[in-house]
This record gives sequence, C-alpha cells and structure tokens, in this order.
Amino acid sequence: MTLKGLYFEEMEIGAEFKHELTRTVTEMDNVLFTSLTMNVAPLHLDAEYTKTLPYGQRLVNSLYTVGLIGGMTVPGLVFGTSLGNLGYTLIEFPNPVFHGDTLRAETTILDKRESKSDPTRGIVWFEHRGYNQRDEVVCLCKRTGMIMRRPPAEG
Repeated sequence: MTLKGLYFEEMEIGAEFKHELTRTVTEMDNVLFTSLTMNVAPLHLDAEYTKTLPYGQRLVNSLYTVGLIGGMTVPGLVFGTSLGNLGYTLIEFPNPVFHGDTLRAETTILDKRESKSDPTRGIVWFEHRGYNQRDEVVCLCKRTGMIMRRPPAEG
C-alpha cells in the first residue's frame, strides 16, 4: 500500500482510483461513534426498537459511513499532500449500512485549479463513492480539498 499522496500536478481531471483499504463495520464502530457524537437516535442504538422498522435492524450512523469512506481515500491519494477540506457540496446515502457490511471506496477527480492566493497550493474537486460487499453504493460525496503543489526541489 502506498502511503504517499499525490501532489496537485499529479492529479489529472477524470482520473479514477480504486482504494486498497476495505473495512468491515462492526457493532462497536457504530455504537461508539454514535455515543461519542451524542446521537441518541434509537435507529442506531436500540435493537428492539429497530425490529419494528422497515430494515428490522440498526443502521450504521451515516456520518460514520462518510468519515470511513473519506478516510479510505487518504493513503494513496492525499496522504501528506492534503492541506485540508474546503467543503462538501454533496453527501448522499443511496443504501443503508448495517453491522457486518464490508465497505470499499473509489474516487474520481472532477476538476482542479491553481490557488489564486498561494502558488504552493492547488484546489481539487473529488467525487468519492463507497460500496458495500454487494457492490451497492452506500455513500456518494463530492468535496473540495486544498492540495500541496510539488516543491521546487522535487522537480
């Protein structure tokens, strides 16, 4: 696995990435994340309550899902080259995530431009997609990030 992100110059519009990391979501992940963020919705925490709902089981917290998919993209894409997120313009969850689902991520670079205020940086627009083990899309997000330009010493 590569632990070096791409510099702004290396990111090509339209490039597709299938990220190496995968993760099986556990009950502990969901309960801990939901509790730490003070989301007391029984949809995430109460197994008996959720038996009465359409899915019949607890849903994994959607903010955990988007965070996990975003994290999976870091090692081969922006590790050590990201200067932070500038914003998200879209976050969707077309299918639910349940305990025991194994997730993977893919990314497309949608657009990019040089920074107008700092020549050492660039702005990149990403689309990240999260899939479960049945290849169903469970998370779709579009975000903008600030990325380092290649230092002059590295050519």
